[in-house]
Amino acid sequence: MKTALIQFDTIWEDKQANLEYVQDKILNLPNAVDLVVLPEMFTTGFTMTPEIVAEDEIGKTFQIIQKLAVDKQTAIIGSWVVKQENNYYNRLFFVFSDGSYQTYNKRHLFTLAGEEKVYTPGNEKLIVSYKNWNICLLVCYDLRFPVYSRIVNTNYDLLVYVASWPNRRIDAWDALLKARAIENMSYVVAVNRCGTDLNGVEYSGHSQVIDFMGKNIVEPLIEDQIEIIKLEKDPLRTARQKFAFLNDADNFKIL
Repeated sequence: MKTALIQFDTIWEDKQANLEYVQDKILNLPNAVDLVVLPEMFTTGFTMTPEIVAEDEIGKTFQIIQKLAVDKQTAIIGSWVVKQENNYYNRLFFVFSDGSYQTYNKRHLFTLAGEEKVYTPGNEKLIVSYKNWNICLLVCYDLRFPVYSRIVNTNYDLLVYVASWPNRRIDAWDALLKARAIENMSYVVAVNRCGTDLNGVEYSGHSQVIDFMGKNIVEPLIEDQIEIIKLEKDPLRTARQKFAFLNDADNFKIL
């Protein structure tokens, strides 16, 4: 599955500028890219004023991303702010190449920034089936909570994280991504923003791809950058059969 990581410096709460940037980058991708991954809140930055930027689920951002997915015949992943029934959500979208879509509301809200005070957490895990791949979709702070990503009682081949993860904790980002790949014997695709937001928070990016044994197959990206990689499923199957570590994992339920 040919996958494009788009890492860029999000312009603070300027949806028009960010959408124009994303449109240009996606339209100029090579043909036959299967999957495009964008950062968390890629239209606004990690804002705690959702009342200023929130949209309906099928608002302007969705309509633009949907058209891009259909026109380029690719699936697109990214999160933005949605208002639904007087609640605000940090909602991740998986938009298929036929225009259909599935969503995941970020479960673990970042209390250090007060995210839990203005957004409503999700309560349902999402695994998307696409081109014979099962893809588990998570958002930023979810990375710190390994139980929620455990492959036990679910089945996936690829973990995708979209993020606004600051530079001051980038060592944790690198380490935890590798841990999630190793413990779940899964590919991990992680896309973070770069640049500096209006609050002076610096982001160094470090978008990357890690294989099922914990090896970086795309090294951490630093600046505005697009990286395209083809993920192969056969090596994953072979490794899981040869090193059947997942068979020994604990069974559990999240209450």
